[in-house]
Parts: sequence; structure tokens; C-alpha cells
Amino acid sequence: MRLVIKIGGALLDDPALLDRCAEAFAALSAQGDQVAVVHGGGAALTRMLQRLGKQSRFVDGLRVTDAETRDTALMVLAGGINKRLVAALGKRERPAVGICGGDGLSFRARKRHNGGADLGFVGEVTAVNPSWLHAIWDHGAVPVIASVALGIDGEYYNVNADQMAAACAVACRAHLLAFLTDVAGVWDGQQRVIPRLPAQQVAVLKQSGVVRGGMLPKLEACQRALAGGVPAVHILPGAAVDAWRQLGRGEIHIGTELVS
Repeated sequence: MRLVIKIGGALLDDPALLDRCAEAFAALSAQGDQVAVVHGGGAALTRMLQRLGKQSRFVDGLRVTDAETRDTALMVLAGGINKRLVAALGKRERPAVGICGGDGLSFRARKRHNGGADLGFVGEVTAVNPSWLHAIWDHGAVPVIASVALGIDGEYYNVNADQMAAACAVACRAHLLAFLTDVAGVWDGQQRVIPRLPAQQVAVLKQSGVVRGGMLPKLEACQRALAGGVPAVHILPGAAVDAWRQLGRGEIHIGTELVS
């Protein structure tokens, strides 16, 4: 089975939890699944920017990214966080190859326009070359992908990791796309987890204000993945490692499943 798993949020900041996630990724790979891990790292990027004296600003859950912020994102995402995940998998004797979208021209992007807001070097994925992922899988390794892509103008663009994961899943024809988060799933108006969410209901949740912030691009990514032919999309609490280790086996009873 081919699985694309996006990890972000507090999961990347908690060494013990990151270690448990890496153990689960390694176990899935060891049992024969083709696993690709896509990661963000927004919290770590915000902290680094603060150390540099820069304040972060967001529009609809997307970080406004000037040139200095973009360069810092390259350092933090494609550098420290990416290699930390590679090391965590290596600790389990599971080989991993860390890449970003510029490597092998694997993910191409263009500047994203968000209404009237200029987000700077924020991109949206326009093309994916999955041959590099297949090459890594053919060698029994796990591709670990940082959410930075290369534009045709030769500039790197900061890409929302949820949307990067969706593009990856569509391009490689994944059987399942999972978003590991630091929340229990998608909440309704009474802050109860919605176990099964039809994609057409996402607009209703947005209009009512129930869904906002970082969940907006996540649900948009879910919709894109389903429209692109990915048969199963889940938003799962990353801390419940023992429960989501059965990904793709029809035994997931936590979080929110998005359906067409």
C-alpha cells in the first residue's frame, strides 16, 4: 500500500512524540508499505524568525513570506527539521532520504495569489515528478519531503505542507493520505469531532466560522486530494500513535475521515 503521511504542529516539537511517530513510520515501511512523509515546521520557523527579530503574519492560515522569511524557511524546514526526521527513522534502521521540492525538480510551484493579499514567496504546487519518490521506494527507503518547492523563475517558494502532501498523494497515486495533527480531528460547532465529513460540507463549516486558521488549508488540501483520485483521506491526532499505526487496514476509528 502507498501511504502519504503529513506531520506537523506540536508533533515536530515534542522529541518523545516525534520518536514514536518515526517508529510507526518505520514499522509501516518495514511491513512493505511505500511510505512518504511530508512535513511542515511552522512553529520552529516562527521561533527562528523571532530570534531574527521578525514577526510572523498570516492570511487565511498562510504565512506571509518575504525573501528573508523564505530563506529562513529553507534553513529550518529543508535543513534542521528534515534531517531530524531522517535521523529518527535511521535510529530504527530504516533508511530515509530527505528532500525538498527543488531536489530533482520533484515539486514545481508558482506564486500563490490569495484574493487581494500579496503573500510574497508563498507558492502553490503546479507539477510533481514522482519518479524520484519511486526510486527511493525501490531502494527500500522512506522519502522525507520538506514543504518547499521551486518555481520556474528559479526561486524557492514556501508551500503549505498540507497542500504539498495532497499534491504528492495525487501525483504518486497514493492509496491513503493522512494528516497527523495536534488536535483530535475536525470539530463541529459544539467542539465535537466529526468522524466522517463529506467534502461538500467543508464550505458550510467555513461559512459558519466553525473552521478557521490552520484547519482551512488542511481541509482545502483534503478536497484537492479527493478530487485528484486519492481514495482515502484522514485527519488524525498524532499523539494516538498506537491507533493510527493501522493506517490503510480499515481499522481507524479516531479523527475525521474526509469522503467525496
